[in-house]
Amino acid sequence: MRKILYFLPFLFLGCSTSNTKKADDKSVTAVKTAYQVQQKSVSGTLEYLASDELQGRDSGSEGIEKAAQFLEKMLKDNNIKPYFKTYRDTLGNFDKPAYNIVGVIEGNDPKLKKEYVIIGAHYDHIGLAQKAINGDNIANGANDNASGTTVASEVAKYFAKNKTNKRSLLIVFFSAEEKGLLGSYHLAKKLKAQNFNLYSMLNFEMLGVPMKRDFASYITGFGKSNMAKKINEYTGKNTVGFLPVELQYRLFMASDNYPFFVEFHVPAQTVSTFDFENFEYYHHVFDEFKLMDTAHMAAYAQEIIPAVEGMTNSKEKEIKLN
Repeated sequence: MRKILYFLPFLFLGCSTSNTKKADDKSVTAVKTAYQVQQKSVSGTLEYLASDELQGRDSGSEGIEKAAQFLEKMLKDNNIKPYFKTYRDTLGNFDKPAYNIVGVIEGNDPKLKKEYVIIGAHYDHIGLAQKAINGDNIANGANDNASGTTVASEVAKYFAKNKTNKRSLLIVFFSAEEKGLLGSYHLAKKLKAQNFNLYSMLNFEMLGVPMKRDFASYITGFGKSNMAKKINEYTGKNTVGFLPVELQYRLFMASDNYPFFVEFHVPAQTVSTFDFENFEYYHHVFDEFKLMDTAHMAAYAQEIIPAVEGMTNSKEKEIKLN
């Protein structure tokens, strides 16, 4: 997640679990699925992306190139086609070679497939730290954001296998988020220029450890749309809620959802379980695989799939800006 490090000392002192608000948890249109996300699959993806071999996945580095190849292979192995000529969308706003990785799962409805839902997560991190701690200078970025990338991958695998989406799904792994949302700004402008028919965008950010709250995750820009309400209706659970600190520190503008909101002015929001109380190692060399809760991640991926299914299959565009 971009540019929140400055606020962390204040946030750890100021956050309180008592100051939370539930989203509407009605389950009138809950979607059910027998599909089971496998913890082994989650662990395999996460462990590789957060491994020392990738050297912290700094944009333009050899490490992130390996991550890009890994994600391309995942898409290809799951028969997810590239949206462009290849899976790589080359950034035009960064001074080193950098790529968003973009796949598409075409919708199965002749009319609705012309509309798109974007599932996104940034796969870059900050690379090598200036100072080593206990001999370690690799900021592996397990939580930020190998975890979000992993959950997005599991969602993609589900739809690639089951093909239940009426609307088309664009699966995007963003580069250069840590450099100022450069990957998402690049792609949002590019798609807008191509008259891309975007319905909504759901971004996954820092999902590696659970929160101790009465909702599974929070959503940024809670009041900007009815996305939280609809997600909870689609899942039949309190999957997303409101975390006051996301509003206080404008987290809506801190991840890759924001450029799509700016360009398309449609519901484009981020879900996260990093609540500033449950994980100490933001942009730190200790943000490593061994601290991640892969059972939680598998469960969250399982829980969010019906929400994406609801977004892709509703007859009308039910998620709307407030």
